[in-house]
Amino acid sequence: MALSAVGLVIGRIVSALDNEASLIGGVRDELNQLNHELTSMRSFLVDADKTTVQTEGEKTWVANVRDLAYEVEDIIDEYMYYMNKQKVYGKFTRKKPTLWGRLPNHSESSLFARDDDIVGIKDGKEQLLDWLMDKEEPQRTVISVVGMGGSGKTTLVAQAYNSQIVKRKFDCYAWITVSQTYVADDLLRSMIKEFYRGAREPIPMDLSNMSYRELIEEITNFLRLKRYVIVFDDVWSTNLWRDIHVSLLDEGLGSRIILTTRKEDVALSSFGVKSRIHYIKLLGVSDAWNLFCMKAFSSNPNRCCPQHLKSVAQDLVAKCKGLPLAIVALGGVMPSKYLELEWRKIYNSLSWELSNNPGLEVVKTILLLSFNDLPYRLKCCFLYCCLFPEDYKIKRKRLIRLWMAEGFVEKVRGRTPEEVAESYLMELICRSMLQVVMRNQFGRPKRCKMHDLMRDLAISTSETEKFCVVYDGREANDEEESATNRRMSIQSIGRELQSWNWKGMLKLRSLLVFVIEEIALPLGLRLLRVLDLEDAPIKVLPEELVDLFNLRYLNLKGTRVKELPKSIGRLCNLNTLDITNSNIEVLPAGITELQNLRHLMMYHLNRGTTTPPNICKLKNLQVLTGVNARADLMKRIKNMTQLKRIGITKVREVDEEDLCTAIQNMSLLRRLSVRMIDENEYLRMDALSSTPRYLKKLALVGKLEKVPCWFHSLQNLTCLSLACSRLTEDPIPYIQALPNLGQLLLENAYEGGGQLCFSAGFHKLRRLELWNFPQLNEIIIERGVMPGLQEFSISYCMQLKILPHGIEYLEDLQELRLRHVTNELIECIRGEGSKDHQKVRHIPRIHHWWQTPVGLNYELLSRSTVGLILFGDSPCLYQAGLIGFVFVVNASSTSTLIRA
Repeated sequence: MALSAVGLVIGRIVSALDNEASLIGGVRDELNQLNHELTSMRSFLVDADKTTVQTEGEKTWVANVRDLAYEVEDIIDEYMYYMNKQKVYGKFTRKKPTLWGRLPNHSESSLFARDDDIVGIKDGKEQLLDWLMDKEEPQRTVISVVGMGGSGKTTLVAQAYNSQIVKRKFDCYAWITVSQTYVADDLLRSMIKEFYRGAREPIPMDLSNMSYRELIEEITNFLRLKRYVIVFDDVWSTNLWRDIHVSLLDEGLGSRIILTTRKEDVALSSFGVKSRIHYIKLLGVSDAWNLFCMKAFSSNPNRCCPQHLKSVAQDLVAKCKGLPLAIVALGGVMPSKYLELEWRKIYNSLSWELSNNPGLEVVKTILLLSFNDLPYRLKCCFLYCCLFPEDYKIKRKRLIRLWMAEGFVEKVRGRTPEEVAESYLMELICRSMLQVVMRNQFGRPKRCKMHDLMRDLAISTSETEKFCVVYDGREANDEEESATNRRMSIQSIGRELQSWNWKGMLKLRSLLVFVIEEIALPLGLRLLRVLDLEDAPIKVLPEELVDLFNLRYLNLKGTRVKELPKSIGRLCNLNTLDITNSNIEVLPAGITELQNLRHLMMYHLNRGTTTPPNICKLKNLQVLTGVNARADLMKRIKNMTQLKRIGITKVREVDEEDLCTAIQNMSLLRRLSVRMIDENEYLRMDALSSTPRYLKKLALVGKLEKVPCWFHSLQNLTCLSLACSRLTEDPIPYIQALPNLGQLLLENAYEGGGQLCFSAGFHKLRRLELWNFPQLNEIIIERGVMPGLQEFSISYCMQLKILPHGIEYLEDLQELRLRHVTNELIECIRGEGSKDHQKVRHIPRIHHWWQTPVGLNYELLSRSTVGLILFGDSPCLYQAGLIGFVFVVNASSTSTLIRA
């Protein structure tokens, strides 16, 4: 890590020399000399970094160089800070730090693992499926899966949990990550959210204010007479059962509870119910070899190992002792090694570590090898991820912007910093250092997380190298030691933290907060580059915020802040400002002075943010979302040719020419969103002769006279949303041939007739949503159209009384969602004896929502259901079938399902 520190400082010096000449004054010679000295040191560090065995003298020298690099960076940033203060005030001044703020909190990667990446779990999966589907066992049953860290417990359970046979068997399901530290109330809230999301029902609004007893009642009311399956992943204590068992009803319907744990005593606990245990077996020689080849030789034909590497590769695999995580991590290191000599060097290094650390877990040794093999910039990026809480799902774009703010992303000619940072992320994913937990419809990562063993390694390494400190309440962190760290994540509030002397934390570069308790935060951290306060319930930002001259990243997303400081223009190094879903409605004039700003996100539901007319001065801006259109802005926005994403609201008919000119000028545009000021005004865009070549996502909200003539040019479009269009002509023929369209949302888009016909195309469509078609009475889907469709939603189509013709051809369809549709349509598919049941029996999940005078109701139609709806004391019988249920809705909108 000394190499990383030196490398980053050299980059900081070069940046200062290139871009901040007005501030460095007479120290240019000194900076050049420092650059020369550090570059020489880096050459020695490169050699030291490759050496596993170091003498004590070498270790001391490397540590001293790291500390020296940190000190140099501090001096440079301090100097820049005070030079800027002198520029602003005319003299050096110091201000007393201000304490402020109230802040909140905020292992499912295996749920998204692809079948062709899984080996050695066939028998285990069949065993779990047998226990899950056992018809002769109607009792609620606890199934425990036991194995050491990295042995594949979560992967095995996820494969069974995600299978279609399980989805059809159970009425509802949830996946909960528990981990070592949990709060019972928060766990219950997570259960409610998971169950409600799975049923596509709105999550109760007052969930955060419910007591433990109220949470239990909410879950039991939801689960009553439902057959459910719930997974508790990564359980460390038998106390879990005490905290949650009351909420999990046993009504003889065959419900199942699955636990994954590293601790056998947890699995052996009787739980007071029927229980089963599955012990994870480590991979055999053949499976271990196949898994390794998948990772190490993924680019080779049939993933075959070259003959000249086979012997040493088999030796390496043997070192992993059949542990999947170790095999995958080691396999991720090897694709960059081509020579047998390089492979032998890895083998010899690993052999030395294992023989000299007999008490060390094999997996940690191999994970450390994976980390040491990373380039120094990727080491920093990897360690930075441990600042997020355990099992936190990290958004791709958020992570990329944080890395950029910290200076981890190198300059590469011909590529933007965002593109370079994304390549870092993909490299970490390919090496299995990060795990993907969510992808878009084309497989691109959207969110990722760290495996808990990887995170343990990152935290341990970070503390040793003074890279960062994570305060999570598990142990009392030493205040003096923490003060030397350069990054901090606050995930729990304890007495030690509350009594800290924040004035000593002046070396901090990043501060991320993930707690709900009140906390006093200092603004005297003059070297701070990152301040991430997402979802914090703060209302006012102090003016002292603008003293953070080095700030690159400010995240106020989801806060209650109403306005930014008027002198925000003093944050001249700011790259990212996110005020999404805050209460800020108007930006101060000083925002236009932020010439380094690249990302300005201001989106709010159903409204935008008013900006100064000269916002176009921001020539480095890449992302601008949630901006209100105004006459002076629309005439100037055409000069922002560098934009890659823009979202404009409150557009008027008279803005057509200016809007179209601006869009045509933005040749780099990837995402475009336009919303009209009034639903009765026409969204006129006919003046647009062609669209930006790289446009991938398009959302138009407003009335259209006709389908824009340029739709045919959207050859790279992956997502299209048309809302309130009220077209009189069928839009389908204009978009069916778009070759890359994966997601289509049509909301009140067509008023011209009663029929929608999907007669051709849509070869890559994965998701289709139809909302509010007041005249629609027939949907036709020809055979071979939309062959890969996975999600289909029909909502508020009150003239549609029959099932879409051809829905039986959609063989890949996983989910059909029906919201507020006619009873005639529902009766076509309710129960095995219904008219069109055979046409939908291949669909694993069919959801139905409907409104009553007392609230929103839901039913799962994947299984044959019938019922009796009770409105208060007045029963209303509807069609009965093979299996009987009663859906009871009372005046408080509490729903209860009772077997008839």
